[in-house]
Amino acid sequence: MRKIILAGVSAAALIALPAMALAAAPSAPAPAAKASAPKAKPHKAAPHYKNALLNAWTGPYGGYPRFEKVKVSDFKPALEEAMALNRAEINAIANNPAKPTFANTIEALERSGQPLARVQMIYGGIWAANLSTPGYQKVQDEMDPKLAAFADEIVQNPKLFARIEAVYNSPATKKLRPEQQRLAWLYWNNAVRAGAKLDPAAKKRVGEINQRLATLFAKFSQNLQAEEAGWVTYLKADELGGLPEAQKAAMAAAAEEKGHKGEYAVTNTRSSMDPFLTYSTNRALREKVWKNYYSRGDHKDEHDNSAIISEILKLRFERANLLGYPTFAHWKLGDKMAKTPDAAMKLMLDVWPSAIARVHQEVADMQAIADKEGAGIKIAPWDYRYYEEKVRKAKYDLDNGQVKAYLQLDKIRDAVFWEAGQLYGFKFHQVKGVPTFHPDVTVYEVTKNGKHVGLWYLDPYARPGKNSGAWEQAYRPQSHFLNNQAVIVSNNTNFVKAKPGEPILISWDDAITIFHEFGHALHDLNSDVTYPSQAGTNVATDFVEFPSQVNENWLSTPEILSKFAVDAKGEPIPPALVAKIQKASTFNQGFAVTEYLASAIYDMKIHLAGGGDIDADTFEKQTLGGLGLPDELVMRHRPTQFAHIFSSDGYAAGYYSYLWSEVLDHDAFEAFLENGGPYDKAMAKKFHDTIMSKGNTIDQGQEYRNFRGRDAKIDGYLRAKGFPLPGAK
Repeated sequence: MRKIILAGVSAAALIALPAMALAAAPSAPAPAAKASAPKAKPHKAAPHYKNALLNAWTGPYGGYPRFEKVKVSDFKPALEEAMALNRAEINAIANNPAKPTFANTIEALERSGQPLARVQMIYGGIWAANLSTPGYQKVQDEMDPKLAAFADEIVQNPKLFARIEAVYNSPATKKLRPEQQRLAWLYWNNAVRAGAKLDPAAKKRVGEINQRLATLFAKFSQNLQAEEAGWVTYLKADELGGLPEAQKAAMAAAAEEKGHKGEYAVTNTRSSMDPFLTYSTNRALREKVWKNYYSRGDHKDEHDNSAIISEILKLRFERANLLGYPTFAHWKLGDKMAKTPDAAMKLMLDVWPSAIARVHQEVADMQAIADKEGAGIKIAPWDYRYYEEKVRKAKYDLDNGQVKAYLQLDKIRDAVFWEAGQLYGFKFHQVKGVPTFHPDVTVYEVTKNGKHVGLWYLDPYARPGKNSGAWEQAYRPQSHFLNNQAVIVSNNTNFVKAKPGEPILISWDDAITIFHEFGHALHDLNSDVTYPSQAGTNVATDFVEFPSQVNENWLSTPEILSKFAVDAKGEPIPPALVAKIQKASTFNQGFAVTEYLASAIYDMKIHLAGGGDIDADTFEKQTLGGLGLPDELVMRHRPTQFAHIFSSDGYAAGYYSYLWSEVLDHDAFEAFLENGGPYDKAMAKKFHDTIMSKGNTIDQGQEYRNFRGRDAKIDGYLRAKGFPLPGAK
């Protein structure tokens, strides 16, 4: 997942903010003849502020966040001062007596708010996701609504919008370079979609809604973090039947860290839950761990998220109506690749029957094994992973535990480094002396042809106060305009630490996740654009997952497996085992696709449902019942833990994006296979030149057509899943 921080209002606030509109936005302006690229203004010495959070990032490598100076007590005064500084900049732009031009309006906005950008990234991008302590949450409760109000103050500034619209409509703009034309359109389009043309009363109400939503989003995340930290299953040695030794060791280390030395802990995160459900022979414990995980935020207590969800949905619907849209989903997709909810729903429902049919096959195979063993059970959701593993062994003679022995976390990290070198010429070198926000974080310099590209931070381990799952976060976007600003990016995961000196063994799915999130980092590191607002992953939600999804494909290449899939003794994975992995590549796709699609369809349907009182759990039962979801599995993200769509507006009515991007992904990877293979230098260069380096300088649909020569076809996706092609018998 690409972590989306929406509260920031610096360096193109009008682009970063959740945009809303009165009517469907027109297409971006057509490219015009090339004009000369703008020159960055001479570098001026950055001002020095008493509050360290406001200061420019200094040090080698183009500067970096000074985490050693961060104090939670400084967040509130830093944010307030940064907003005041940015307000003065915005007022100066809006009240400029000179005729509006691209330079004195759009480029001025691109330069504005840099102190706020720095504070916001540390406050909202890093501390909120990684170090959410009670003290931090108290600041968050107060400041998030204020940040939302300030964001609205900018996007609803009538003088500022008048200048943006004047530039957008100016004949002079049509003579600018295409990326400049698109930037002017992005500012105009997103300002309109944020309510710039509303009357004062409607603007006021939109602002009130945004402030309330900011509070609700923060509370949703805080509740989820509390649920993940508070529900731990502690086991005795005689309750570990079936678990691999490496997993036992990790569980022992987790228990000791939590003050339960001599016991074994299953924490309430996917990276801990998933392997336990896969291997534990104790069905009652599997049920307990499963229910703990899938009931997060749904315990009818002080951390229950149900009422928060209901209020979020009503506010989103009201806001969309104010802006001329029938539902939040219609507003959300207006400027995405899909364009309409119908288009997104059609894609999902086209895949759904094949996925459901595969689930029924998978369950039948599992039930047959359970019956043969005399288990006397009907397969339940907490049995799926356990019996799935038995079917894998029976059908493919493939033991995931055996595969896991060759997947060491450090080696998979080295694998993505090597892949990045082969495709894009990057080299990664760990550096010392760069401060980090936690001792577990390591920092790497990224270079290409001997030149500095950026810094990459790795934060691999689970801990209290950290969001679950895995994500990528850009701390600083690439920009030629801002003094050739270099990229700073991080990848964050939640693996359980092993005992000192022992390797951390991960599952195949975990390894895919690492390649996926690193794909986001590569998108940011490859960025080669002028303006920061258009850099890297600042693209449409249903395109942003494409570079990360396609990057998953390189994990299973022989070049990666032979070099980096090694056991603790350094022995490479046997070719026979690799052949089994490849043969079983479409195994269990019914479960994987269906649990995802159930969440994505639910997301879209609940945002199309209108503005009445909606109980998230009841809507879940009705939606999934209507779809015919098999009883043996549930949504990947049940409503009260669905942070993608209820901790911000980022992926709301947009979870379909993973499927949309995966269709692009498989179609694009087939282009590599058709033209020299995964490591073909010419194809890698073309992919870099047309996709990875372009950011949001052109329409993303056109980006893809520039690479593939046509729009994407669904056939590659269906082949990769082992599903029948359209019209096949």
